[in-house]
Amino acid sequence: MQAVILIGIQGTGKSTFFRERFFDTHVRISLDVLRTRNREKLFLKTCLESGQKFVVDNTNPSVEDRRRYILPAKAAGFEVVGFSFETEMTEALKRNRTRPEAQRIPVQGIFATHHKIQPPSYDEGFDRLYRVRIDPKSLFQVEELKM
Repeated sequence: MQAVILIGIQGTGKSTFFRERFFDTHVRISLDVLRTRNREKLFLKTCLESGQKFVVDNTNPSVEDRRRYILPAKAAGFEVVGFSFETEMTEALKRNRTRPEAQRIPVQGIFATHHKIQPPSYDEGFDRLYRVRIDPKSLFQVEELKM
């Protein structure tokens, strides 16, 4: 059983990463889809109770934001893995501009999330942590962060 938490500002490729790496094996929990914290909580509860692998595809900028997933996942016996997306602000803004208009995030929202970002650490309860960057060919480069 595995809980994956994606961390990063909007426009860093988190949803694309989910589709490329986890679509066939994990359920996606995303406020973009579920729209409310109540629905998200119910969906998370179902995954935990059924032992379903899942990915939390939100910005998850702070320790407190991530805690709502890590603590119950650990209590249910899940391995908790974090992927921290590190992208320059200019790149994130550029990627945001290429989204369909209905999916674009207001620029001030991206800046607000950027100011809230707290780097993840093993002290939060992660079993494994990775740094994700996008190379010039738009490929994901993943590097494990050591304890």
